[in-house]
Amino acid sequence: MAIELTPHEARVIGCLLEKEVTTPELYPLTLNSLTTASNQKSNRDPVYSLTEAEVLDTIEQLKTKRMVSDVEGFGSRVTKYQHRFCNTEFGSLQFTTQQKGIICVLLLRGPQTPGELRTRTNRLCEFSDVKDVESALIALVEKGYVAQLPREPGKRESRYVHLFGSDTPETEAQPVFDQTPGETSSLATRVEALEREVEELKALVNELLNADAE
Repeated sequence: MAIELTPHEARVIGCLLEKEVTTPELYPLTLNSLTTASNQKSNRDPVYSLTEAEVLDTIEQLKTKRMVSDVEGFGSRVTKYQHRFCNTEFGSLQFTTQQKGIICVLLLRGPQTPGELRTRTNRLCEFSDVKDVESALIALVEKGYVAQLPREPGKRESRYVHLFGSDTPETEAQPVFDQTPGETSSLATRVEALEREVEELKALVNELLNADAE
């Protein structure tokens, strides 16, 4: 992977990707807005307490890597910042809307299951179901931008992690999704579908509880 981001760089890029979609009227972002977004308590893991000086240092690092640029004007003397990370004329990274949504959430929240990704990308893109998320993940894995982590004990779904950082957790050398030889029974298929729905509902409830807490 040619692109390696520090944790703070990943947070800044993730915030720019997110706000470009969720608050286009405020994008590009001022230093103050980007600092606030980086330290946001919801939809972030881990939660940071970065100063404006630290965010500015991170921006300068990203400018050196040609992943962020200054934007002046917009009726204000305040400098604003926009990403050049993907889907621009300046770089080779080109994602679909769904793929971009997945990458954004992975940058902001770390490793996620397909069910969590479907729930947590709802402001960035649309997925019809978990299989739709899995299809987007397969494409990202094949391109070398995302990897599957070993399934944790007691967990029904594997988590997926972006590969844009040098501190990426150890990944699992296996196919994107386990395939069982022969035909899968209809009962097993129904059970798997129900388990996915339960995981999605749990994730949604947690999101709503966190939003209320804020």
